[in-house]
Amino acid sequence: MAADQQFVTLGLGAEVFAVPVSQVREILDYQVPFAIPEGPDYLMGLADVRGRATPTLDLRLKLGLPAAPRTPATRILVLDVPLEARTLSLGLIADRVIEVAAFAEDEIEAAPDIGVPWRSDYIRGVVRRDGGFVVIFELARLLTSQDAAALDQAA
Repeated sequence: MAADQQFVTLGLGAEVFAVPVSQVREILDYQVPFAIPEGPDYLMGLADVRGRATPTLDLRLKLGLPAAPRTPATRILVLDVPLEARTLSLGLIADRVIEVAAFAEDEIEAAPDIGVPWRSDYIRGVVRRDGGFVVIFELARLLTSQDAAALDQAA
């Protein structure tokens, strides 16, 4: 039997996504990031995370979804994303954090090539759950090399 893997599930509207627990450093209440001029539209700015300036992305905008107003449930997930030769620390703004969930490897289906409104190259897989799907991100692929360069300049 395959060992369960732990994921933090988060919501963007009705959609549910997941990131590996191993890459989540902490989950913060939403705070307005310090704006950075001339950054990509999804780069909201810098958040102060324990005295460290952390580039913060609006996950909705990064995925091409419409912006949504912040609510008391809005959270910033502070992530450490391993890239080629380094680890990138960043914040992702999500509508809400749902829970930590365990998925067995055999529950994770391959990413679909069609029928979803976002690019599938940064989807590690999907899990059927509660009559819907949880989309698991491959975080290193979610951030293009241009994104990583823009985030490095911001930090």
